[in-house]
Amino acid sequence: MTYLITGANRGIGAEMRTQLQSRGDTVIGTHRDAPQDGFLQLDVTQPADFDKLAQGLQGHKIATLVCNAGVYLDKGEDLETGYPQDMWAATFAANVTGVFKTIQTVLPFLESGSKIGIISSQMGANAKASGGSYIYRASKAAVLNLGSNLATDLKSRGISVGIYHPGWVQTDMGGDVAAITPTQSANGLIARLDDLSIQTSGTFQNWDGTPHPY
Repeated sequence: MTYLITGANRGIGAEMRTQLQSRGDTVIGTHRDAPQDGFLQLDVTQPADFDKLAQGLQGHKIATLVCNAGVYLDKGEDLETGYPQDMWAATFAANVTGVFKTIQTVLPFLESGSKIGIISSQMGANAKASGGSYIYRASKAAVLNLGSNLATDLKSRGISVGIYHPGWVQTDMGGDVAAITPTQSANGLIARLDDLSIQTSGTFQNWDGTPHPY
């Protein structure tokens, strides 16, 4: 099967790429900087890059699209003085608009039975309203809503959509003291995508398969 993973050059995306290739799947990865061997260039905040992505996918059929690329820019921002407007715009451009534009661009390369996995976060759930990181939380809440509504609209095409919390992972974003490794997270996310079906489309799950409340 052929997978397309955005942000596949590091962290969870890189580990998913490695694990999928090791079991014999074909993986097309994207990288936001200049093209590298095995990667297509895609900065999800740059409209012109989506045209390049479509060109690079010509001749391919994608079994599973993984929307993994994202940013967390407001960690540690102060309520009184932080959270500038340009940070809101940059975060939503990557975490929400970028996800939608990726899916919109890749739709012609999907077919009945294809799957879309959106890597979100428990920080976007109302059930985890522990305060702070307002921009990141709002963007992940938006992409949760986006994913569940796309699941509704794509069901008639036979395309399933799953939304996943990858866990608190030892990456640049999660930090060294996070609870699980990229290997553990990627292994769980791949299992979730393997299990995803049109009957379970719209699900919001943790990396380990437990359901996550919205």
